[in-house]
Amino acid sequence: MIIWTAAVTILCIILILIIVLILRQVNSICRCLDFIKSNKTNMKLLSHTPLKPLNRLIDSINQLLSETARERRAVEKEDRSLKDSLTGISHDIRTPLTSLSGYFQLLQDTEDPAEKARYSAVIRARIRDLESMLENLFSYTKLQDSDYKLPLSRINFTECVIDTTLAFYEQFSEKEIAPCVDIDENPVHIQGNTAAAHRLLQNILKNALEHGTESISISLYSQGCKIIFICANKCKTPDEIDISGVFHKFYKADPARSDTSTGLGLTIAQELARRMGGTLEASLEGDIFSIRAEFAVCSSI
Repeated sequence: MIIWTAAVTILCIILILIIVLILRQVNSICRCLDFIKSNKTNMKLLSHTPLKPLNRLIDSINQLLSETARERRAVEKEDRSLKDSLTGISHDIRTPLTSLSGYFQLLQDTEDPAEKARYSAVIRARIRDLESMLENLFSYTKLQDSDYKLPLSRINFTECVIDTTLAFYEQFSEKEIAPCVDIDENPVHIQGNTAAAHRLLQNILKNALEHGTESISISLYSQGCKIIFICANKCKTPDEIDISGVFHKFYKADPARSDTSTGLGLTIAQELARRMGGTLEASLEGDIFSIRAEFAVCSSI
């Protein structure tokens, strides 16, 4: 009887000690979590007990804290990037608006027909720039919606390329660039969206005009079951181009020369290509910057 009583007493003491250890550890965890919740810190929970179940719990909590900290840093980085980009976009939009205001005033003050024509041409150009910037912002926002579905059908991609290239005739003339165009005489078709294809091509050509110099080449051809579109331009400052970042949102190779750009053109083009089942890649060889779009051939139904 005495032995049983002693054994029960010892067992009770052990249980009490275990409970005390558990309570101390739980209180320590609660204090640490309260501190972590109130402060930006990488502090981890420490174990003060040899109990393996509690240690596994602490390890799991520490792992969760590490993942949360990584996500928080990523969100903070994205937030800083977004704020900087919005500041840049505000400046980019303000620049043509300020120019518009000035040229409108000049247009009102002059009686010279030649001057009026020149000021009107500049105003029209600034309006086009604003329309393009706002359209890119709208397109980017729309494409970020995971529920947005791009309606697809069989389209004549050759026709899209020709129409878009001709639409840039005035801009090519202003820069005194005669693009070298090489388009397969046999029309090619893809599973796509006509409006989206035009937007994709417009963004690529606009990028070439903004950052290219001297020459631009445009080619479209089929290769087996693939349709390849390539737009290449000579770069004045190839060392400033981060080829791994050209499709990142708000990327600008040369911020000083981007008053009419949101830095979203190629980002949108790549997403549109993806939604039409294609790919969009960039390459830089010497001073030649190229954008290559690739789609699957869509045969006749």
